[in-house]
Amino acid sequence: MGTRGREIVDLDVNELLKLLNSAYADEWLAYYQYWIGAQVVKGPMREATVAELLQHATEEFTHAQWVSDRIIQLGGTPPISFEEILEKTHCGYDAPADPYVEEILKQNIKGEQCAISVYKNIMDITKDKDMVTYNMALKILEQEEEHEEDLQAIFEDIEIMRERFRG
Repeated sequence: MGTRGREIVDLDVNELLKLLNSAYADEWLAYYQYWIGAQVVKGPMREATVAELLQHATEEFTHAQWVSDRIIQLGGTPPISFEEILEKTHCGYDAPADPYVEEILKQNIKGEQCAISVYKNIMDITKDKDMVTYNMALKILEQEEEHEEDLQAIFEDIEIMRERFRG
């Protein structure tokens, strides 16, 4: 990062880098959770779920790139090993041990809700202090909220189908 670019960040850059490294770890794990979920998911609305999971995986990968770019701009280094990613994650990783569609959706909704909290926190910390990071977090937050909504919609559709089948 350029000297002036770092100077205008009006907060502890090392603390910000810790948050961003955690967010980066979360994004990689979210990418993998979506991707592997799309490979193993079974049950009603499987095709729609797979399409949604793969789209979200691609977007999570993009988020990881944006966060990595910002870490490097701030003079940091993103986690470079899987061990470090697992150590730094805030949201964690839920392996799809039960491939049933509703379980996969629940796991990913939980991950999105965590990500929403993470980026809201980053926005709160960087507001009026680091507009570049703030704007990046806002852009990611918007997509994480869309992801949560998309997954909840599929989950609700499955519940409606179940109710109609019973009735």
